[in-house]
Amino acid sequence: MPQNITNPLLPSAAPASPPTPAPSPTPHQRPAHWAHTPEPVEDSILHEARLMFSRLSVVEKEAWLTNIVDSCDNHLLSYLHQLVSPRLKKDPFQTLPNELCFRVLNFVDDPRTFVRASRVSRRWREILSDDQAWKNLCEKHAYRRMSSDSNGSNTSPFSTANHIFLDQLPPSTSPIQSAEASSSSSFRPMSSHNPSGSISKDTSFLKSSEYVRILKRPRPKSTHRSHFKHKFLVESAWRKGGQMTARHITPDQGVVTSLHLTKKYIVIALDNAKIHVFNTKGDHQRTLAGHVMGVWAMVPCGDLLVSGGCDRDVRVWNMATGMSVHTLRGHTSTVRCLKMSDGSTAISGSRDTTLRVWDIPSGTCRGILMGHQASVRCLEIHGDLVVSGSYDTTAKIWSISSGQCLRTLQGHFSQIYAIAFDGVRIATGSLDTSVRIWNPIDGSCQAILQGHTSLVGQLQMRGTTLVTGGSDGSVRVWSLKSYSPIHRLAAHDNSVTSLQFDDTRIVSGGSDGRVKIWDLKTGLLIRELSQPAEAVWRVAFEEERSVVLATRQGRTVMEVWDFAPPGEEEENQSEHMEFRGGSEGLLDHIMMDAQSGAASRTVDYQHASVAGRVVEADGGVNVDMADASGGGAGAGE
Repeated sequence: MPQNITNPLLPSAAPASPPTPAPSPTPHQRPAHWAHTPEPVEDSILHEARLMFSRLSVVEKEAWLTNIVDSCDNHLLSYLHQLVSPRLKKDPFQTLPNELCFRVLNFVDDPRTFVRASRVSRRWREILSDDQAWKNLCEKHAYRRMSSDSNGSNTSPFSTANHIFLDQLPPSTSPIQSAEASSSSSFRPMSSHNPSGSISKDTSFLKSSEYVRILKRPRPKSTHRSHFKHKFLVESAWRKGGQMTARHITPDQGVVTSLHLTKKYIVIALDNAKIHVFNTKGDHQRTLAGHVMGVWAMVPCGDLLVSGGCDRDVRVWNMATGMSVHTLRGHTSTVRCLKMSDGSTAISGSRDTTLRVWDIPSGTCRGILMGHQASVRCLEIHGDLVVSGSYDTTAKIWSISSGQCLRTLQGHFSQIYAIAFDGVRIATGSLDTSVRIWNPIDGSCQAILQGHTSLVGQLQMRGTTLVTGGSDGSVRVWSLKSYSPIHRLAAHDNSVTSLQFDDTRIVSGGSDGRVKIWDLKTGLLIRELSQPAEAVWRVAFEEERSVVLATRQGRTVMEVWDFAPPGEEEENQSEHMEFRGGSEGLLDHIMMDAQSGAASRTVDYQHASVAGRVVEADGGVNVDMADASGGGAGAGE
């Protein structure tokens, strides 16, 4: 009987045993160690080639490599490129000292490059976070520190004189009064009391230490990086941003005759005898009532405001309280122009052909400057000299201290409407369409600038640059070095009614209802500010703010433009942002803010009484709309 053989592939009733694991290595069975494995022996041909290559000169090496490269196909050339390129790259900021790194960064103009470069490595972020790099960028963009900023012709020559005058007023033996006594003998003598019965009200504010302090806009100590951000945001807002608030001056349908923008106030004068005082945000503070006819000239100095008009009176106001301090009488016709040489002296020009020098603390006339044969239309002051322009076609240089006429500038063929004086040269604009440059020392005419085809009623001089505006609608930029035109701007379709410029931009307003901003260096139009109106009466601006007075739908509207960056808290948050790869970073935040468009809101102003202190005044170019188109006297004259 055959024997049955069990099939090993068939499942067995007994469970299969697990596989036996490999035995653990013994001390005599250690893993293989490849550290001492010999490298493959270099090919003898390659070895000899390396030796021969090392013995060659540089020129021979270059020739050898050229022959080798010429014998390579595209695949080998691509491999060679991948092999050589990384070895040629070298981080300069890793090897160069910081001084040379900053020198390299000095050639960077665009702040966006700083943003991108700060994300390369830690070393690059370290260099680009250093304040020296941002200082160089500030200098590249001409973003000067606030302590050294100059406002040019808009800087008041008596910017700190107001608190000195207020501090010296109470003592009876003040230097101002002694100066008055020493200089009054050379004037046409006036009685010590007010000869015309001028009214003095509320002089107690002059003795209060509250008004002695000169307050500047608070600016925390900052780095060059935060300073650059602030300046960059302001410049970007001027180009395509800003927030506008419109105020409908509904009760007043009169002509806006004068506008002044100071660090604390916006002051508007009208031909209906009213003067409105606003804060810099456009909120109405008070109305100065006292003139009985149109106000045609005014000048602020701290809390003081001196005004004059068709009622022939010169009034001194305290803008903080709205009270009239003095009423100075003596002129026999309309007061057409007013300037202050310091916080205690004001000079007025009138249609009665005279100029009067007023002592503000005492409210008396220190002297009368007589010599013009027609209305005194404009005047400018520098130091002890005052220059007046008249409808008699002449300009005269006077000494304030002696009251004497030092020079008479003759040459224009028609009335003089505008004048500028910086102590070095005098510029006069006339109805004869020309602008003349005079030497104040000898009274000679240095140049005649021709190009306008109508009345030149707007002048501003800043350093070696002169900007003029005419009733022909054109704005011209002149070089006072070569006495030649730099830019000829076809600015407006009608008369240029307002003109102001600084180191960066020109702002012009016209009877065509448009306000335009121009680049001073290139002469190109940057933007039109706001929408076209029926007419623009006046425009004034400072670094971060602009005020436009225009007529819209038969109503006088004041538009306050704010170009300031976000508030201090937001700015400090941005200041503490770090440059991190993948984060937006400080300058990206700047670029995003700079792209935001202009916002606006419109409200009717309400009469409110809000007291406050004031800082130094900025000067400005006064504009008389009645004469903007080449006409004669204004309404009520």
